[in-house]
Amino acid sequence: MSRKHESGANRTAASLRQLRTQIDKLDLQILKLINERAALAAEVGKIKDEEGSEVFSPAREEEILSNMVAANKGPLSAEAVRGVFREIISGARALQRVLKVAYLGPDYSFSHLAAVERFGQSVDYIRVGSIAAVFEEVNRGHADFGVVPLENSTDGRIADTLDMFMRLPQLKICAEVRLRIHHNLLANCEQQEIRRVYSKPQALSQCRNWLSKNVPHASLHEVASTATAAELAQREPGAAAVASRQAAVRYSLRILFEDIEDSPYNETRFAVIGTQECRRSGKDKTSIMFRVPHQPGALVDALNVFKQAKVNLTWIESFPAKSPRAEYVFFADFEGHVDDAKIKKMLDTLKKHTAELSILGSYPISEVSG
Repeated sequence: MSRKHESGANRTAASLRQLRTQIDKLDLQILKLINERAALAAEVGKIKDEEGSEVFSPAREEEILSNMVAANKGPLSAEAVRGVFREIISGARALQRVLKVAYLGPDYSFSHLAAVERFGQSVDYIRVGSIAAVFEEVNRGHADFGVVPLENSTDGRIADTLDMFMRLPQLKICAEVRLRIHHNLLANCEQQEIRRVYSKPQALSQCRNWLSKNVPHASLHEVASTATAAELAQREPGAAAVASRQAAVRYSLRILFEDIEDSPYNETRFAVIGTQECRRSGKDKTSIMFRVPHQPGALVDALNVFKQAKVNLTWIESFPAKSPRAEYVFFADFEGHVDDAKIKKMLDTLKKHTAELSILGSYPISEVSG
């Protein structure tokens, strides 16, 4: 090596050492501040305990995350900032009490990813095999909260979730998680060698056009979850899975193609279910379940209540009622909180136009992530 090159290499090494020393100093400052913050959060927890308040405060947590994202000037992305502070909040919350959260497994399913997105890693996760089991774990007190899919922007409502709200209307929606769903084709073989593609029905449906165009020679097989699909793709020669990037890492699969969903806006909304009621955040939505009298114009009369009150109805689904007659139960979301004077008045009027009305919960409106 020439003296010139040796001198340049020495300068580079010196610059790296200097930068790394600065980073080490900042890391120690960050650690000190995180622990100071955690100590304050622990004091808040003591006050909550004295007042009998809940450990999980969706409105407050959403406020913190939104403030941090709004204040972010980069170079970290908004998603990275949200992820860092989500884990800080999760760790601080665990100092008060470690929450038990049930979700539809296995690990690295989208329900699992949604649960982590909402609660972070510092909770006790309970993996179950069905949406009904998530509701039952919460209803029996085995879990503090559950995370269940509510609707998908491509495939619409999740029937099993709506059915369980009809069976257990005493459970409330405490928060929501809006997760951008990115599907990937995972395999340990080449594209032309794929003979079977595994995934859950919704994932295959959300990628049907891409799959028919790019792997027309492969048969499609429905399984319980995208994580199960990844496990099968790992074991079987000539098999592939439609699943998440995290599932590829977990099951040591190659990502042959990324973002194969037919719609770039593919999103699933998850409900966090529990027994607690969420306080107002100032930017809330409310979910209800109602049934109208079995007579002409009854649904129109009920929906007209929203129009007259100038309340924005953001989602409505019909679902067959469990009755001998051909009746339907309606699920709806609208902007506002049950503690808002305007919403209280509107709900009082709505009761007069319905045969049955259940408030499933008011909670902060969530931004899409992922």
